[in-house]
Formats: sequence, structure tokens, C-alpha cells
Amino acid sequence: MFNYRPHRSKKVWGQTWGEKLILLLATGFYIGYAPIVPGTFGTLIGIPLILILSKSPLWLSTGVLLLLIIVSCLIAERAEKILEMQDPNDIVIDEVVGFLVTVWAFPISWTVILAGFVLFRVLDILKPFPIRRIEVLVPGGMGVVLDDVLAGVYGCVILHVFFLYWH
Repeated sequence: MFNYRPHRSKKVWGQTWGEKLILLLATGFYIGYAPIVPGTFGTLIGIPLILILSKSPLWLSTGVLLLLIIVSCLIAERAEKILEMQDPNDIVIDEVVGFLVTVWAFPISWTVILAGFVLFRVLDILKPFPIRRIEVLVPGGMGVVLDDVLAGVYGCVILHVFFLYWH
């Protein structure tokens, strides 16, 4: 029997406007507070970003993605302090950037988005080697985000190989 036991924070709102903004972004506009599978719901937030970035040249979308990864690390770091927990399920900004990495450098179609979504979620949940080690060895917001970025890299490579041979 599957027993879902979320790692959730008891805190929901920040005290200051700055803390509220950090939690708004870290939780994917509060989608991270979904009662079940917040990471899956949080990943969905990546779809509009993918559609926007797909209109940009590759060099620009790559730069924006790298900037989003850095900013996500900083936001996740601060959110952990506000929520007084390490890597709670409420923080989903890492799923957003991990999904963006998964579909990086693809001509975007709904097939790519769906395949990338499913593949990223499977890799994020299973955490193949060395993803789980990164989650443990790298502290703070960087650890929260980098394990999802690595799952996204795995997914991106798998998708590229799959579509290379499929087409």
C-alpha cells in the first residue's frame, strides 16, 4: 500500500512582505501547499514558462534558465529559513526549474512537454544515482534545487536520445 507522508512545514505565511514574496515564489504561487503531490502540481507551473522561453533564441533562453536556477537556489535557501525546515514539500520552485532543464533546447510541442513532464517527475521521485547524494551532501537552497536540476539534466539527455532515434 502506498503511504504518502508529506514533509510539510507548519508555517504558511511569512511575517514581512519580503518573506511573503519569498514564500509566494518558493511555493509556486502557493501550489506547493496542495494537499497531495505538491511537486507534481508545482511542475505544471513550468509549462507557461516553457512556452514563453520557447519563443526566444537558444542563447537567451539558456541565459534565462541559468539565472532562474541561481535565483531559485537563493529563494529556496530563504524559504527554508522562513519555514524553519530543510527541503519541505511546500517548496516547488526546484521542480519548476528542473522541468525547464528537462525540455531545454527542444522545439516545443505538446508531445515534448508531456514526455518531459512525465520523465522529469519519474526521475525526481526515483532520484537515480547520484541525485539522492546531492540532496544529502549539498546543504540549503542549493541542495534543494540542484537535485532537481540534475534530474532535469538526466531527463534532457534521455529525451534528446529518444527523439533523436524516434525521428
